Amino acid sequence: MVKKKDIFGVFFRTKPAMTLVALRKSTKNRYGSVLAKEVDCTYSHAVKILQEMEKAKLVEFEKQGRIKVIRLTENGNKIAEHVEKIRNLL
Repeated sequence: MVKKKDIFGVFFRTKPAMTLVALRKSTKNRYGSVLAKEVDCTYSHAVKILQEMEKAKLVEFEKQGRIKVIRLTENGNKIAEHVEKIRNLL
């Protein structure tokens, strides 16, 4: 029997998809290191994913002192919502 998590990986790249979902779920300020731990990937991989998402205007960074806070854009939030719905259906 195929597990729910396994079949999701067939349709989506799991780490980027779950990064969007993790950003959507939290109302707290989000940082790259925290997201990397949540999604279970390295910090450098998380940064690479987030940079691609920034280019696609799905996330935006706001510098607060030495820290960059990550937020979903309106479009990023919509996509994260749909990814989460699909994941729940699978």
